[in-house]
Amino acid sequence: MSFTSRRVRVGLAAVGTIALLAACAPGEVEGDDDGSAPDEPVEVEEFDPADFAGETLSYVYFTDGPDEQATRDIIADFEEEYDVTVNLEVLPYADLITSVQARLSGGDAPDVVRLTSLTDFRLDLLDLRPYLGEDYADEFLPGPMGGATGDNGEVLAVPSDLTLNGPFINVDLFEEAGVDIPDVEDPWTFEEMIDAAKEVQDATGTAYAMAMDKSGHRVSTVLSYYGTAMVGDGQMTLDADAAEEALQPLVDMMEEDTMPRDFWLGAGSRYEGANEVFLAQDAPVYLSGNWQVGQFAQNADFDWMAAPNPCEVECGGFPGGKYMAAFSESDNPALAAEFIRFVNEPENQADFVAAGGFLPTRADLAEDGVQYPDRQEDMDTYLADLVRTPEFGYAANGDPAFAASADELVSELDEVVAGNKELPEAISDLQDSIQALVDELN
Repeated sequence: MSFTSRRVRVGLAAVGTIALLAACAPGEVEGDDDGSAPDEPVEVEEFDPADFAGETLSYVYFTDGPDEQATRDIIADFEEEYDVTVNLEVLPYADLITSVQARLSGGDAPDVVRLTSLTDFRLDLLDLRPYLGEDYADEFLPGPMGGATGDNGEVLAVPSDLTLNGPFINVDLFEEAGVDIPDVEDPWTFEEMIDAAKEVQDATGTAYAMAMDKSGHRVSTVLSYYGTAMVGDGQMTLDADAAEEALQPLVDMMEEDTMPRDFWLGAGSRYEGANEVFLAQDAPVYLSGNWQVGQFAQNADFDWMAAPNPCEVECGGFPGGKYMAAFSESDNPALAAEFIRFVNEPENQADFVAAGGFLPTRADLAEDGVQYPDRQEDMDTYLADLVRTPEFGYAANGDPAFAASADELVSELDEVVAGNKELPEAISDLQDSIQALVDELN
């Protein structure tokens, strides 16, 4: 698709309109004295793409693997279309936050950055509305867009791809045991999933019935089935009764060793994936997420499939994902905003998520689907669950207190599995810890 003939909406880049933002703190737009959003729509002006010719843009990036080449291909198209240069700086994910923070402190802000959370940089991010328009956010699913929205409606980033937690099943073992495989259109309940896993274990002699990553994010999936999450909209939201109903089956399975107790406790406080347990065919059911599809396609020597998430109080999974954001200190905010828009045009986002094995954030792609190079049926299962995932899950994942709360969730569950606490006490202590985190951030 050519953009040379159209005029790009990148308002407030002209000299006469830059002054409108000059007095605003990072992340704010001109409004009332109390920092509230303006009563009038944000002004958006039009500029010709030729205005960008010869300019340079920096993009700080981390890669999940095959997405890097897709990103480089999209960048090449952008450079050709606009006659600009994009300097792509690929960093290890572990170094991303500290590296970008150091650049901000040194007055050398990158123009665009790929992030998993806005928490560390929220006050430094550029409001994209004056450049892309107030209605631009409507092109994306409301859930992931919520995590990119400021308190006064600022568009602080664009959600560029999604992940979704969900179960995998070993089809060979299910068929050997004569146990029904769940229907994407008629998901099982969590209790039914556990019962099916145990039935397969009994019939086939696997070491375990179910495996699960040691991750507060993954445990949050089970909480979501029962209609609760730890945080949302800057508040502690965990319902104790729902949490106990959700977590008790996990505790019971680890107590009876139908879910690997030693794996959970042996990982300590760190994240640990249970994919090797599933690949070794030691468990017929594995709760993880769509990022495993590519590696299972390469490494599994048995028939497997992505299964729909169970339905209890709620259906769907628990989301994660990435954002593209620009900094208010960018040397060229208009070009940065246009680059973010270009990368997330329907064709480009479809190519990117298909190459990376991700899920789309655009509403049109979520509705129409994405063509993946492999395992289309499994990715379609995630796409079906994407629209069933409750909004509070997106709010939780995007909340500044989520990451630390997830660590506390794992720690408290450790205490129960180790026999040091009863589950109701652990949940009460978890609520107190989450509230303290929320209070500190507020």
